[in-house]
Amino acid sequence: MSAISLYARPSPDFAQKLNASCTLLKSCAANHAPLTQASSLGAEDMVVTHLLHEAGIEAGIFVLDTGMLHTQTLALIGRIEKRYHRPVDVYHPDAAVATAFVQAHGTDAMYQSLALRKQCCHIRKMEPLERALAGKGGWLTGLRREQSSARAEVNDIEPQAGRMKINPLADWTWGDVWHFIALNNIPYNPLHDEFFPSIGCAPCTRAVTLGEDFRSGRWWWEDENAKECGLHVAADDPHQVRETAAFEPLSSILPIRQTFA
Repeated sequence: MSAISLYARPSPDFAQKLNASCTLLKSCAANHAPLTQASSLGAEDMVVTHLLHEAGIEAGIFVLDTGMLHTQTLALIGRIEKRYHRPVDVYHPDAAVATAFVQAHGTDAMYQSLALRKQCCHIRKMEPLERALAGKGGWLTGLRREQSSARAEVNDIEPQAGRMKINPLADWTWGDVWHFIALNNIPYNPLHDEFFPSIGCAPCTRAVTLGEDFRSGRWWWEDENAKECGLHVAADDPHQVRETAAFEPLSSILPIRQTFA
């Protein structure tokens, strides 16, 4: 069963939400250029890319290739460039720093402690993000308030580190996202069809089962309040430095089973 058939259920006020998103994008293009989109290549970000194209808004698109992304995720880069005739800039972590981290802590460092997982995210995401945003007046994300409690108060536009962070889908539902994807035949990551609603690095992402939280498949061995990589959390957020109580070995975690009817 496809993600479209499972999730494409628009809100009653979807048309108003779509209009508000387009209006926000045009306003930000006029007032906060140059713009760039930080694309995780997930469903929401594919929608944002399509909205930029439809509105004729000039904005860059970049992807943070951590070196640990699924092949299905990376395959979308070429599909974006072919369909929208826009280049996608790819930023990689500093190879020497990433290699040194693995040599010091092993390939499973992210499972050993929250501190090491955060350090891995900093090397593979945060530092490349700084390079990607250099000189930009605003950056676009696919954040939605519905995604998690940590994102429940996301604003449409937020000042951040001398530029504007723009979240055009902030009030969209998961059903709105997939309704728009279906309407416009937007390409998406096939992992969404395998019950991966939120997709990050392969070692840190799993499928979810019926009744689980939207982001429960991300860093599933950690405390619920810690499930952010740092890209979308304020620097003074205590969850960025709080350690988990205990590490649960992967061998003790039950296999994920697809229990959807």
